[in-house]
Amino acid sequence: MNVRNCRKCNSLFNYVSGPPICPACRERLEEKFQEVKKYIQDNGHASIPQVAEACDVSTNQIHQWLREERLELAEDSGITLTCETCGATILTGRFCNKCKNSMANELGASIKKPEAPKPAPKKDTKENPKMRFLG
Repeated sequence: MNVRNCRKCNSLFNYVSGPPICPACRERLEEKFQEVKKYIQDNGHASIPQVAEACDVSTNQIHQWLREERLELAEDSGITLTCETCGATILTGRFCNKCKNSMANELGASIKKPEAPKPAPKKDTKENPKMRFLG
């Protein structure tokens, strides 16, 4: 059993996976996410600092949700994210579609595909017949 202290409230909890925060804090964070999402839907042209102030959430948390692709910016939004590989402008995530596809192709090419087993050569008894004697 993996027991940890919550990063937010410092209470002990059984850690399974994900960020090291307790289930209660995770639930509050999810409620904040839904609040931010609703605010952005209602106020599409709001900047990240405006959203953070209105919803009482840190700008870092909003950036994290954008990088996790949980939030997406509007195309006409004044806020921009850049691809971590090529620097292209993106609306959500860490990489543009071109870089994602390139990484997926490189990964697929680097994985060695199993070869089909070669059939064992059959002995042709007609070519080299040998006589056997039982003694």
